[in-house]
Order: sequence, then structure tokens, then C-alpha cells
Amino acid sequence: MDRRAIARFAFASDEERGWLEGLLWPLVGERVAAWRAAESLKEPVALVVETPLLFEAGLESNYDATIAIVVDEAVRAARAGARGHEALDERTARQLSQAEKASRATYAVENSGTLRELEQELSGVLAKLNS
Repeated sequence: MDRRAIARFAFASDEERGWLEGLLWPLVGERVAAWRAAESLKEPVALVVETPLLFEAGLESNYDATIAIVVDEAVRAARAGARGHEALDERTARQLSQAEKASRATYAVENSGTLRELEQELSGVLAKLNS
């Protein structure tokens, strides 16, 4: 899939983005619900789902707990730009602030360090969820 082309389309207008979100978000909810139902038949473990725009889409009630991985806005923008993300300003305007996401999440994990540090923080959260 051409993520850049999708981003150009999705952020071209509120109408285009709304159409795409209206198509995708119900599918995400259905897919997660089906996976959770299938996994509930197995040994209990924490299931992890990465959901972009979780709070913006109002999907947080689909989960027992949420984790917001937050970082300073300047660092976040630099990392997104380095990954080749298109329409950074438009994406940022569509998202809640990092502070708002952290306040709404069950757990907030700071991601200003190394990948290894992030993995350690997330391992600690997952240990809490599995206990």
C-alpha cells in the first residue's frame, strides 16, 4: 500500500478524512472484537493492539486498559518526518495533544529515550497487566 498517497488523500479535506475514518474505524473495532473473542478461549494473557487515533476515534472503551506512548511534540514530529510521513501538520492537527492522551490512558509511557528503554517500560506495564 502506498501510505504517502493515502495520507495525501486522507488529509486533503475533512470530508475525505471523515470518509476514510468512517470506513476504517468500524472495521478496526470488529476485527479487535473478533480477535478478543477467539483469544478468550485460550489461556488468559494481555492482548496488545496498536490503534492509531484510539482516543480520537472513541475506541478506548473497547479495551480493558490503554497505554499512551508519549514524547515531546518536537521529537515526535522529527521522528515522523524521518519515517517519511506526509502531511505532518495536518496529522498533528487531527490528534489530541500528548498530555491529553496521557491523561486519558490507563498507563502513560514516556518515549524520549532509546528503543531499549521503551521496551523496558512497556515490559513493566505488560507485567502489571498480566498479573
